[in-house]
Amino acid sequence: MSVQQNSNNNFNWLYYALGLVFGIITAVVITQSYIYAILGAIFGLLTAGLFLNALVKGRKY
Repeated sequence: MSVQQNSNNNFNWLYYALGLVFGIITAVVITQSYIYAILGAIFGLLTAGLFLNALVKGRKY
């Protein structure tokens, strides 16, 4: 039963989505070029992964 409850409270996808969106927005605003949006998306995903593994990993829901 706890496995089903744990999967319902799993919001890791939200951190990755926010990292992706704000990485793209930041790259476009800073460089004024849409080509760097891909690089910003990669950095946003890496930052979200770092945040999840370093800060949120030990949190209890």
